[in-house]
Amino acid sequence: MSDRGASPLSLPDDWPDHPDPILVLNRMGSFDWDLDAGVMQMDAQAHEIFDVRPDEYDDRPETLGKRVPPGEARRLDAAVSQALKNGSENYGAYFRVRRRDGVLRWTHTQGYIRRDETGRPHRIIGIVRDATQELSDTEARRAQAEQEDARRRQTNIVQLATAALAHARTVREVIDVLKDTHGLTHLGATSLVMGLIEAGRIRLIAEGPDGSYVEGTRITRIDEPYPMSEAVRTLSPCFIESPEEFEERYPGLWQGLTGLNITSAAYLPLIVQGRPIGAMGLLYSDRHGFTAEERNILVALGSSIAQSLQRAMFYEQEMDLAQGLQQAMLPRTIPSVPGADLAVRYRAASIGGTFGRDIGGDWYDLIPLPGGRVGAVIGDVQGHDTHAAAVMGQLRIVLRAYAAEGHPPATVMARASVFLDELDTDRSATCLYAEADLSTGVFQVVRAGHIDPLVRRNDGSCHRIPVPGGLPLGLSAEFGGLDYPVGTIELDPGDTLLLCTDGLVEQPGADLDDGMETLAALITVGPDDVRDLADRLIDVAEERGGDDDVALLLLRRRALDSPRSGGRLKQYVPPGDPRALSETRRMIRTAVSAWGAADRADEIELVADEMITNVLMHTEGTAVVTLRVLTGKDRRLRVEVEDSSSALPRRREAGESGVSGRGLLLVEMLTDVWGVEARGGGKCVWSEFVVAGDAGTT
Repeated sequence: MSDRGASPLSLPDDWPDHPDPILVLNRMGSFDWDLDAGVMQMDAQAHEIFDVRPDEYDDRPETLGKRVPPGEARRLDAAVSQALKNGSENYGAYFRVRRRDGVLRWTHTQGYIRRDETGRPHRIIGIVRDATQELSDTEARRAQAEQEDARRRQTNIVQLATAALAHARTVREVIDVLKDTHGLTHLGATSLVMGLIEAGRIRLIAEGPDGSYVEGTRITRIDEPYPMSEAVRTLSPCFIESPEEFEERYPGLWQGLTGLNITSAAYLPLIVQGRPIGAMGLLYSDRHGFTAEERNILVALGSSIAQSLQRAMFYEQEMDLAQGLQQAMLPRTIPSVPGADLAVRYRAASIGGTFGRDIGGDWYDLIPLPGGRVGAVIGDVQGHDTHAAAVMGQLRIVLRAYAAEGHPPATVMARASVFLDELDTDRSATCLYAEADLSTGVFQVVRAGHIDPLVRRNDGSCHRIPVPGGLPLGLSAEFGGLDYPVGTIELDPGDTLLLCTDGLVEQPGADLDDGMETLAALITVGPDDVRDLADRLIDVAEERGGDDDVALLLLRRRALDSPRSGGRLKQYVPPGDPRALSETRRMIRTAVSAWGAADRADEIELVADEMITNVLMHTEGTAVVTLRVLTGKDRRLRVEVEDSSSALPRRREAGESGVSGRGLLLVEMLTDVWGVEARGGGKCVWSEFVVAGDAGTT
């Protein structure tokens, strides 16, 4: 040790016979070293510090060699020589002195170097003192500081582990936190093992790092001679403080650990509410033994980990129940539909991690309908919890029932909204329902607050199809908005309809329109097969993550394998809705062409338009238009228009300037046969057209 902090020193004129009283009071000795003569005089206190009698010391520094061990002497000489050579005015050093009884005591010296006019050193005046107590106090303070530092490190282990575990929701995430390299570093361990109790046995669920697994310990009985089993049996930690103790107490386990250089280990029971749920082992390669404080900290660490594991186990149980409920609410199978390729997918939302999944209210459904038609449903109940899944299941069943009863799409949606409004819930739901006749490719679509569908055409292009919509289910009934408009989409063979929930579209920092454009671009370059395309879209959603679930339904229209004997379409045209009338005209022309009657399309459209207009002008209700194919001796296409009025149509003379009165005349001239039927409190006017018998539907 060296100390350059010495200050100039002067000795009394009558020194050494009468030393400085201040030095004496502080138990310090003094010396005067004549470098030229090689003589070093010391006072009585200095003699006492070096433990030499005056008659034993001949004023030669070499005489003190018997009191200063060689190693200490070399270190002291080096300090003095360095100060003399580099021009220093002083020096200081700690060294040890061996007293007569052989005890080594620390000594401190300070010297002031006097030089002549040329800077040459010629004299050193200094002091010496016993520094044993000083260094002992310093060493004690250092030991205390190290102990406090170790205590802080141990406390930090618990704090860091607890902070990391606070974000772990699943058992897998808890394990990953502990097994991670940083986790082991936080725990201060070289290796970790963890097991949970299952059916009276301990099943190992984690070991790390790789290569630390001991063969035969994957599943062990609680009564087997293993430290983890002992910790569970006794509900007390098992501390192993040396390799010898480990080998003696658990020889079978020790044989599998010899390559890990383990020097000690702590096996902690994982206890929650007085009941063991498992145990954890921390293995060390850099320590021997555990202080009482270290043991207490490790027990606290085990308690924190046990609480995190229990919380994760409860969470997983709840998620299993919730996801089981949700899966039960979704259709088990999707029926095959002639003329269509189908794919459906569901992806649960992510929750803060790769492994976590949240439950939601998204759903899809495909409903076989009378006349060979099919209903496609996509929806999203508000919220991400068990209640959302339960509401979703009830709403799906209700929609299916209303659609199967034969109600038109707008009525299906309106009744579902009333049902949800009357249900004991504050949740609303968005939904899109499409009723399809695949023989014509005509889809009648109703939208309740849901995002628009997308269509990929046969040439690969993909576009968003705007569909008029109403309020979400539940809200439309509450605010009196049950009149859902009906839109029409036409699919040619090879075209694909995509229905999805907003979890597939919404992206952080982007609005809905941007998300729809991104999705359309992705579909454009996606696989042709709808199943492969569905997988690709779900993979993208998986990579992106997100806190919303995704439901997806893809329907690709293809040509029917064989002609179908009949087809049926129904459309509702309310008064004062020119858009509905236009959609109906387009539906009729498309269906007529698809059913092999393109040569009579103009006649059929004109007659249907006249029949519909007659209802809208002379009654106050909605015109219900049905178009169907009749088979028999002659293949016929039949147009029916129903209304709520019992008044029968009658022929009138229009006159030369009349603008009305020619309707029935046109019907009679253009149809092969027509008539009127009573339907409940109203009537049905129908017209039939003979069409080519060998033409099939496509």
